[in-house]
Amino acid sequence: MIGWERSLVIIMKSQTVIWILAICLMICLATLIVGVVYFLWQWKKLDRILALFQQGKLYGENGALDGLEDALETRESRVISQLWRILADARFKAGQAVGEKDRVMELISDLSHQLRTPLSNIVMNTELLQDPLIGGDEDKRREFLAHTKSQADKMQWLMADLLKTSKLENGMIRFEAGNHGVKGTIARALGSVYAQAAGKNMQLIVEEFQDFDLYHNPKWTAEAMANILENAVKYSPDGSSIRITLTKLDIYTKIMIADEGIGISEKEYNLIFKRFYRGREVEQQEGSGLGLYLAQLILQQEKGYITVASKKGCGSRFSLFLLNKG
Repeated sequence: MIGWERSLVIIMKSQTVIWILAICLMICLATLIVGVVYFLWQWKKLDRILALFQQGKLYGENGALDGLEDALETRESRVISQLWRILADARFKAGQAVGEKDRVMELISDLSHQLRTPLSNIVMNTELLQDPLIGGDEDKRREFLAHTKSQADKMQWLMADLLKTSKLENGMIRFEAGNHGVKGTIARALGSVYAQAAGKNMQLIVEEFQDFDLYHNPKWTAEAMANILENAVKYSPDGSSIRITLTKLDIYTKIMIADEGIGISEKEYNLIFKRFYRGREVEQQEGSGLGLYLAQLILQQEKGYITVASKKGCGSRFSLFLLNKG
C-alpha cells in the first residue's frame, strides 16, 4: 500500500473514533442534563409538598388527604402519607400525655378532698386530748380515742381501695378469669357482710339454684359483690332484707342484688359509678366512694357489666352480668 493511502486510512479511523467519542460525550451530557432537570423537578415538588404540609393543607379534619386520591401510588403521596402518620402519632401521644396529666391531677384533687375530713378530725381530737380539762376525763378520752381510730380506719380503707383500683387500671395485677362455679363466689361475698347484716337484724336471702360455671375470677368477683352488699346493708333500715337472684340468659347470667334501702335517684345512675362519688344523702356515712367504681372495673375485666334500677325511698336493684362461658 502506498504511503499516502496508509496515512488516509489512519486518519479515517481516527475520525471515526473521534465521532464515536463525541457521540458518547453528547449522550452523557444529555443524560446528565435530563437527570439534573428531573432532580430539580422532584425537589421542587417535594418542597411544595413540605410547604403544604407545614401549612396543614394536606389533610382534612378527619385526617384524610385532600385532593390527592388520584396519586395514592406516587412517591409524593407516600411521602405525604408517612408525614401524616408521623404527625398523627405525635398528636395521639401528646393527647395521651395531656390525658394522663389530667387523670393524675383529678386523682390528686379527689384524694386530697377525701383525706381532708379524716385528717382534720384526727388533728382536732389530738388537740382536744392535750387539753387538761378533757384529757383528765377518762370517758371523754376514750370517746375521742375511739373517734380518732375510726378516722384512721377510714383513711386505711380509702388507701387500700385506691391501691386496688390503681393496680387494676394500670394492669399491675395479673387478672385471670375462667369458668368457675358461681355458688362459692356468692357465699364468699355474703360472708364478708354477714356480721354487719346480723348487727342490724337484716336477712340475707339467696334464692335456691343449682351451681353452674360462669366466666369470672372468684376472688375479685366476690369483692365486687361484697362492695354492693356493703352498700345495701349500710343504707337499708334495721330488720330489712337483701335478696339475691340469678337469671340465666343466652350470653350472660344476671345476678341481681335487691335491697329495701333509701334508693337512688335516676339522675345519679351514672354518677354512682364514678370514682369517689358520694350522694348528698350518704356523705355522713362511712365509706370511700370507691366501692361501686371498683366493682364496675372488676366486671369490665371479666367482659361483664353492672346495671342499676332504683327509686328514692324504694330500694335499689344492682344487676351483675357475667358471661356464661369464656
